[in-house]
Amino acid sequence: MTPYRRAHQYGLIVSLFSPCLRPGLFDAINCTMQLFPFIRLSLFCLSIYLLLVQTVNTQPAYEWNQRAQLSLKRALKREHLNRNIAKNVIFFVGDGMGIATTTSARILKGQLKGHPGEEAVLSFETFPHVALAKTYNTDQQVSDSAGTATAYLCGVKTKAGMLGVDDTAVKGSCRSVPQAEVSSFMEEAADLGKAAGIVTTARITHATPAAVYAKTPERAWERDTKMPGNERALGCTDIAAQLVDSARRYQVVMGGGRREMMPTAHVDPEYGNVRGNRNDGRDLIDEWFHTLPDDTDNMYVVNKDQLHNVDPNATDYLLGLFEPSHMLYDVESNKLGSGDPSLTEMVEKAIQVLQKRDDGFFLFVEAGRIDHAHHKGKAHLALTDTLALDKAVTMAMDMTDPEETLIVVTADHSHTNTIGGYPTRGNPILGKNDKDMATDGLPYTTLTYANGPGGEELRQSYRNAARRPNIHERDTTTIDYRQQAAIPLPDETHGGEDVAVYATGPMSHLFHGVQEQHYIAHAVRHAACLNDDTGHCSEKSTTTAPSVTTKKSQTITKSAPVKQTHSSACTYQPMLADETGSEDEDSEFMRQHKEQDDDGHSGTRVTYTPDKIEVSCVMAPSADKISSASNVQFSLLSIFGFAVVILKLNLSLKD
Repeated sequence: MTPYRRAHQYGLIVSLFSPCLRPGLFDAINCTMQLFPFIRLSLFCLSIYLLLVQTVNTQPAYEWNQRAQLSLKRALKREHLNRNIAKNVIFFVGDGMGIATTTSARILKGQLKGHPGEEAVLSFETFPHVALAKTYNTDQQVSDSAGTATAYLCGVKTKAGMLGVDDTAVKGSCRSVPQAEVSSFMEEAADLGKAAGIVTTARITHATPAAVYAKTPERAWERDTKMPGNERALGCTDIAAQLVDSARRYQVVMGGGRREMMPTAHVDPEYGNVRGNRNDGRDLIDEWFHTLPDDTDNMYVVNKDQLHNVDPNATDYLLGLFEPSHMLYDVESNKLGSGDPSLTEMVEKAIQVLQKRDDGFFLFVEAGRIDHAHHKGKAHLALTDTLALDKAVTMAMDMTDPEETLIVVTADHSHTNTIGGYPTRGNPILGKNDKDMATDGLPYTTLTYANGPGGEELRQSYRNAARRPNIHERDTTTIDYRQQAAIPLPDETHGGEDVAVYATGPMSHLFHGVQEQHYIAHAVRHAACLNDDTGHCSEKSTTTAPSVTTKKSQTITKSAPVKQTHSSACTYQPMLADETGSEDEDSEFMRQHKEQDDDGHSGTRVTYTPDKIEVSCVMAPSADKISSASNVQFSLLSIFGFAVVILKLNLSLKD
């Protein structure tokens, strides 16, 4: 119980002194005093306790003043701006991480440590510079992840659903792509000799990470089977194939999405009943090995243990594909297969591999499943994945020098989740409102959604039981609980408000005010001198591409530990379909696997059938019940009132 809720206990303690409840205030007090004379002494002692002891459980003015002065001192130090050239850039994206999400995650972070929560701070909230970014696409008021990723990575806004092309491209048209292509700052940095890496918890071919390297008029074209035949005939390449085509640019590539890289004849190395999705017969994992420079040290890993075994000092290129589709949510990372590495573990390994380059590095990191959890209306999963991002940012800060490393944390868009009601400070952020019920007499949670599958549950509940679902006995803090929503939709939608941009390191002061989202890419380019167009970069020497060091070739195949071979050709050997048996398609595993694959764009309708309840009046109790309940409540409140008056007197005296 937090200090801010202890005051509520005092009234309950006082009410326990009286076993007689009368409809009138004076009758209740007289009855109490006649039956229990010692209560007078008890109330007197309680009053003294409130006056003398309660002060330690409140936050007086000096405490708030002290906090403000500390923040002011930090602000004054920012008068000395870091105008260095950013040798390294680490760019974090919390997909769908709007302001309501960061606020909720911050509170959850504090509460998991046993504190009220509201006073907690996320790692990137300590950054000295913050801006707001407007997220709309050129054709949508509320954006999607493809158009926004093109904005903050490439520096131009475009239509929803398109990657690496400007607004002149036509959705779904290959012919319109060549003249509309734009480059990301990740591509530009790699071409200037920087080491570069991509880390995501989504499929590596999903919209956000794909904007780093792909040029396509349709985000859904992740593999060949997703592309219309006529568009393939025109020479368009699917996103997975484009990743392999640009393999030399990216020394680190980690995320999910193995199936997009594997032909249907190959079986997944972790799940015997999952096959590749490519119909063109191409094994892009094998092609990745052969695309890289000869005699380099190249690693392919598929689970957490294999990643831990990678020696970054002996690795030039690292490919980690940890799931057939999206990676597991952070709290479920050991639920399936051989276990997934955390975002922090991937970031740590990526930096270790990349920072060997003397010319510096660029690392793009996406916490992609925040968005997926919100789409399914599951706030617990969204908030815990946000906290996973929080830890990954801390790792990046600990491993780099703020004088030479620019770190940016932002979101592509928000969601419709809200924090509402008037819960007591310290009330569980994933819990129910602890102060009052809704006007239908039923409890509600602090976190709700404006639309989504939680609204579908409400719709079906009204149809079956003529009321909202009664969550009185439900544990709303579990990972599978789905918050209620106002509008019924198969999947919750994005939100259209601005998102925050947090920055620290060289030239981080460029992130300020309210900006268009595409401004972010231009600020990054300027900070790192990717385009020498101002005096800031006038002393920057010409960067040449580093030479390739001759090393042995290494590979990890199937689920085996790290191996070394002395052949210049890689020994990657996929499992063919006839090498393993298949599991029951209706098994619990398949259900869980399909659930992990759901990124909130499936359109699968929620089926929710509450228990049948006989209800005579749904919206309000009868007048007789109100009168009877009021008498009991008034009697309790009459005794509760004494302690409250003393407490308020105590607070007013301190103020």
